[in-house]
Formats: sequence, structure tokens, C-alpha cells
Amino acid sequence: MKQTLSRFGTVRARRLTARAGLLLSLTVLSACDLAPHYDPPHYVVPASWHGQGPFKDAVPGTVALKPDWWTLFADTTLNGLEQEALANNADLQAAAERFSQSRAIVMEARSDLLPHLGMAFGASDNKSSADRLFRYKGPITATDEFYSGLASWEPDIWSAIRNQVRVQKYYAQEQAADYAAARLSLQAELASDYFALRGLDAQNAIYTQSIAYYQQALHVTQTRLDNQDATGIDVARAQNQLYMTQARLLDVQAQREVLEHGIAVLVNEQPSTFHIAAVDELTNVEPLVPTGLPSDLLERRPDIAAAERSMAQANRAIGIARAAFYPHVFFSANGGFDSNGFNLANLANSMWSYGASVSMPIFEGGLRRAQLQHSWSVYRETLDHYRMTVLTAFGDVENGLSLTNRLRAETERLGQAVQTAEKAQTLTMTLYKGGADSYLDALIAQVNTLDARIDRVQVQARALQSTVGLIRALGGGWRQSDLPTPDDTMSFGVMQYSGLQTPADSMKQLNKQ
Repeated sequence: MKQTLSRFGTVRARRLTARAGLLLSLTVLSACDLAPHYDPPHYVVPASWHGQGPFKDAVPGTVALKPDWWTLFADTTLNGLEQEALANNADLQAAAERFSQSRAIVMEARSDLLPHLGMAFGASDNKSSADRLFRYKGPITATDEFYSGLASWEPDIWSAIRNQVRVQKYYAQEQAADYAAARLSLQAELASDYFALRGLDAQNAIYTQSIAYYQQALHVTQTRLDNQDATGIDVARAQNQLYMTQARLLDVQAQREVLEHGIAVLVNEQPSTFHIAAVDELTNVEPLVPTGLPSDLLERRPDIAAAERSMAQANRAIGIARAAFYPHVFFSANGGFDSNGFNLANLANSMWSYGASVSMPIFEGGLRRAQLQHSWSVYRETLDHYRMTVLTAFGDVENGLSLTNRLRAETERLGQAVQTAEKAQTLTMTLYKGGADSYLDALIAQVNTLDARIDRVQVQARALQSTVGLIRALGGGWRQSDLPTPDDTMSFGVMQYSGLQTPADSMKQLNKQ
């Protein structure tokens, strides 16, 4: 009888094993992807730029801009500030950490593709009440010890898990593109603030020189009044011009201090101790910026790459929503030893169980359909966002080209205006000293000269800032090929258990961009 039961159990176990193996083979072979076919949209782009500026045609096979584009301005102080900001800026480091976090999420999603193994063990000492109702005859105390192994696995028949992994990989790529955009934004903001500060330095020097000139003019006017060769109104006009210029100098100095504090924050230094030595002239020259072809812009803007990766995520999410309509299969196994004593190694005390479960939705009140409609709508939203990002990028470049061109021409005209104004100032002051002209004409010439000099410096600073803006609009030397590949977003190996606190290659992947 025992042999018959044993044979029956063996046959039954073999049948269950064969069925489980058949079901496993079917699930592996029949895995299919329900996500729609995805291709990034292609837009018709112009053959050339409409705006014109100080740029040169890109040579085929060369990078239009280098990642250290600020070196084009040949300013050692700016070079040092940029390097300091890249190394120490807290916002940029936070963006790098967001990339590291996204890589961890990739590994978390990927873990569902693999079997989950575990073990359990425990012991207990139990006592039943002697007065309980329907107590069976036997001891009221007992012990229980067990240890077992656990295993579970969900076959990815409809690629829902694979699509979730792909979503997270694309999200990690998006975070890498966001990091590149944040880095470019930091570089451009620092360069723009630096040139604005240098423009204020030049204005400070001009106001200081003008104040010295106006003090001499006031002295001449006061002397002429003492000699009764001038009127009191001439002295009042000279004093007013001097005091107004002194007030403007104080305003420029205040702006410079505030701007210097802002630069200190960008490079992660204390504003109270940070200082940039002033200069007397704005000597930076606008570099020639290689713009390349308009069609290359889609490959050079990190914000466009981030928008495209967001669209790819939404496409995979549709496949996840579709998979929810189909059967869900799950395998599990449990085995070990269980005994009311410490004789666990006895084969008679072994226990095991294994099986498979299948579930699928029948009626959920439209839940799955609502989720599918939502995923399609999210995809269309990301498509619209991508289109607007591309259009904005082309607008930024055209604006940069127009500004650099117009401001460059404006600087040349203002240089001519300064020359004529200084000439008129010298002649009218000479005539006034000789008594051949009124002080009003000399005052007008002084105002015109000061305004022309200040306007020229301000436009020079704006022209440099517009060049920075153009470089930023062109992507700052970044290429979409610099993004980590989907496989590069995985931060550790399946069997790796060390070096997990900070993925060593995260910053390496980001810095190569």
C-alpha cells in the first residue's frame, strides 16, 4: 500500500513538473511587446539660418563648439570661475544626484525580471489552555522549529516589466540630458554675469574719469565767476553735473557689488569674502561662433534630447497599460523542514510546495480603459511639448544671431559717436575758457560725451552677453551622442554587493557629455 501511494505521488509530481515546465516555456516563447512602434518625429528644418551674426561655417566632420566654449573669449579670470563653478556649484551637484537616483530606479525595475529568492527560519514554544473547550487529549505544550527556502518569479509575457524597465532607462537618460542643460545654464549664466560685471567696471572707470573732468570744469567756472567772467548759473550747472555723475557712480558700484555676490553664489563661495579685481576697460572681443547647420540643432540641444526621452517613456507606458488587459501569470515555490523539535534534518520532516497562478480582469468598471486612454493622452502631450521645445530652440538661435549682428554694428556706430562727442567737448571747453562760448554749450557737450561713452560700454557688454546666449542656444558643444546608452544607465551588476553607496561611474558618464 505504501509503495502504491509513493508511486502515485511520484507520478503526480512528475505531471505537475511537466505542466509547470510547459507553461514556463510558453511564457518565455510567447513574450510580446504591446507598446506602439516608436520613431522620434522628424520636422522639416530650414537649410540655413535667417539671422546673421559673427559666426563662421562649420567644417564637415568637426564639432561646432567645444564643451569649454568660454575659452573662446580668452579671459583667464572667466576660465577660472567656470572651472570653479563646475566643480563646486551645489545645484549642479544636486542634478548629478538626480541622475544617480534614476539609475537606482532602473535597477529596482529590472529586478522584477529575475526570480526572487529568499529564506525563512524560526522557532516557537507554544502552550494551550488546559480548560479550553473541545481540547484534544494530548500535551498542552509544544515547540515548532522550521527553516525553508522561498522562490517566486513572474514571467513577462506581455513585456509589461520590460517596458517598465525601458521607461526607467529612458528616464535616466532624460535626467542625464537635464544635467547637461543645467550645466550649460550655469556656464552661460556665469559668463553673462561676468561680462555684465566687466561692463560695470568700465562704466565705473568712465564715471570716475568724468568726475575728475567735471571737477576741473567746476574749478574753471568758479574762477571765472570770481573774475566776473561768468554767472552764478554757470557754477550751478557745473555743480549739478558733478553731483549727478557722482550719484550715478554710486549706483554702478552698488550694482557691481550685488552682481559680484551673485557670482560668488554660483561658484559656491561666501559673498562676504569673494572678490573679483576690477578693470578699467572692457577689452573682451566677441569670438567667431561656428553655428553649423540648422538640422544639427536637434542633436545639440540637451533640452530637446530630454523632451524626446520623455516622449519615449510615454510610448512605453502605453504598452504597460495594454498589458493590463491580459492574463497575469505568477510562479512560486517553497521548501524546507518543519518539526516540533530540533530534528529538522530528518527527511520525514521535509515539506515543499510549488505552483502557478493565472489571473486576468473580467470587469473593473472601465479602470483599464481609462488607464489606457490616459497613457495615450500623456504621449500626445509629450509630443506637443517636444514640438514646442524644438520651435523654441530655433527661435533662440535666430534671436541670438540677430542680436549679435545688430549689437556689433551698434557698437561700431557708438564708437564713432564717442569720438565726435569727445572732440566737441574739447572744442567747446576751449572756447568757454577763452570766453568765446557759453558754459551751456560746454555742458551739453559734456553730457553728450558721457552718455555716448556709457552707451558704448553697455552695448559692448550686451553684445558679449548675446554671444553667450547664442552659444547657449546652440547647445554649448553638447551632442546627443554624449548621452549614456540605455544599458549604461544600470548602476551595478546583479551579483554586485559592494561599492553601492555612490556609483563610481555616474559622474564619469555625466562629465563626458
